[in-house]
Amino acid sequence: MKSFFSLLFCCLALSSFAQKNNTDTISDEVLQYINYMDSINTAMRYEKGNVKIQNGMIDMKIPAGFKYLNVAQSKYIIEDVWGNLPQDNLQGMLFPENSDPFDDSSYAFIITYNPIGFVKDADAGDINYDDMMKEMKKDEIKENEERAAAGVRALNTVGWAAKPYYDEKNKVLHWALNLKSAEATENTLNYRVMILGRKGLLSMNAVAPIYALDSVRNHIDEVLAMPQFTAGNKYSDFDPKVDDVAAWTIGGLVAGKVLAKVGFLAIILKYLKFILLGIAAVGGGVWKWITGRRKRKEELEYNAAPVAENEPTV
Repeated sequence: MKSFFSLLFCCLALSSFAQKNNTDTISDEVLQYINYMDSINTAMRYEKGNVKIQNGMIDMKIPAGFKYLNVAQSKYIIEDVWGNLPQDNLQGMLFPENSDPFDDSSYAFIITYNPIGFVKDADAGDINYDDMMKEMKKDEIKENEERAAAGVRALNTVGWAAKPYYDEKNKVLHWALNLKSAEATENTLNYRVMILGRKGLLSMNAVAPIYALDSVRNHIDEVLAMPQFTAGNKYSDFDPKVDDVAAWTIGGLVAGKVLAKVGFLAIILKYLKFILLGIAAVGGGVWKWITGRRKRKEELEYNAAPVAENEPTV
């Protein structure tokens, strides 16, 4: 969380710049943040084409329009840049090709693999998701107590952004939550995709502002087509004589029971965005000016020395 507070300090410095209402004069604090952002974006090494994850258990085919970030770099973005707690079983991140970790209007899929065993799906057609949502909201009281104890912001579920849907043929479950944090001016979207395998499940969780829901939906078919369990690891390869059966069924996955071991702490948010939105509200367009600088980069003259403290190792 150290980097998170360093960013907060930097962004607070930006507010004083904004109050001067003079974007022709670039303060050292603004340059520091620009350099910080550029140093990270320059250091990231994205991949396309075929990517093997979970020790070759899963093939990811990254098509045109998307790019994959490996585990080490994804860990840095999630923990140091966005300020989240570590994510168990992290397998990387998936971004739209023209997006980056600082893109305020886009989404990124966090990829994890959970070796919980073979998930039985017989209950998939019998679940009342409206009743489930009511129970999930009740559970949030304890979950937010856990978050507070861990120094993480409280979260409240507004409702389904997209009701759960289970594709029985392809063994794919996906749904979306509309989440609210008191510190945020915009609600957060968590669009979770789970692909069932022989010994566990691949999870792809899209993190974005709620208004990006349509963008995620428009590309969800492409995302669903990317990962494939390899031969011997598919759901159809299950052998009841030797394979473990998960303690959770489809209903348990949607209700977040798999995450219950760590409460709601596994939910990922772009905390960086929340800081910047707050500063923008005070400072009148600083963030818009910073992110729009590429369009007028020729007007900016400065020494782009990277900020060493938060430089990622790649």
